[in-house]
Parts: sequence; C-alpha cells; structure tokens
Amino acid sequence: MTAGVSQIPLAYILILGGLLFGLGLYGALLRTNAVRILMSIELMLNAVNINLVAFNQYLSPGYVNGQIFSIFVITVAAAEAAIGLAIILEIVRRRNIVDIDKINLLKW
Repeated sequence: MTAGVSQIPLAYILILGGLLFGLGLYGALLRTNAVRILMSIELMLNAVNINLVAFNQYLSPGYVNGQIFSIFVITVAAAEAAIGLAIILEIVRRRNIVDIDKINLLKW
C-alpha cells in the first residue's frame, strides 16, 4: 500500500456506511416528528458520502472523484435541509403542530 492509503479495510468502512444508512432509514420511516425525519435523511446522505469517499480511496487513490461527488451531495443536502426546515417552520407557525401524521395541508 502507498503512504496515502488508509490501513482500514474497505469492508469495515462499507459496513459503517451501511449501518448509518440503515439507522437513517429506520428513523425516516418510523418517526412522526418532521425535524427527526429530516435529520434521518441527512444521516442517510452522510452514509452515502462515506461510501463514495471510501470507494474513491480504494479504487483510485490518486483521483478526487469521490470527494467531488461528496461535495455535490453535501450541497444538495444543505438545500434540502433549508427548504424542508422552511416548510416545517411555516406549518408550525400556521397550525402549531410538528407531527407528520396530523399535517394534511398538502393533500387535495
């Protein structure tokens, strides 16, 4: 191995990313609080970033393709969080609830 490559096996990093993604999926599917659902989605996106950087480090250590894709994912996640929080704050201001099961403003 070269000096810049990590000594942690790829399987360990992928297991970590898979566990984080599973934890985020569990939180996004089973929670009813809107803020917790957004945090769970962010956790899933960060798990994807871990996997992108790990694959880049192990498959082509001289290139930065995985890091560039991770920056795009972080940018999209920031935009998603800002828009999602803005929608949630507007709903809280109008109806004073955060429970997803009780929100029916966007239904026909």
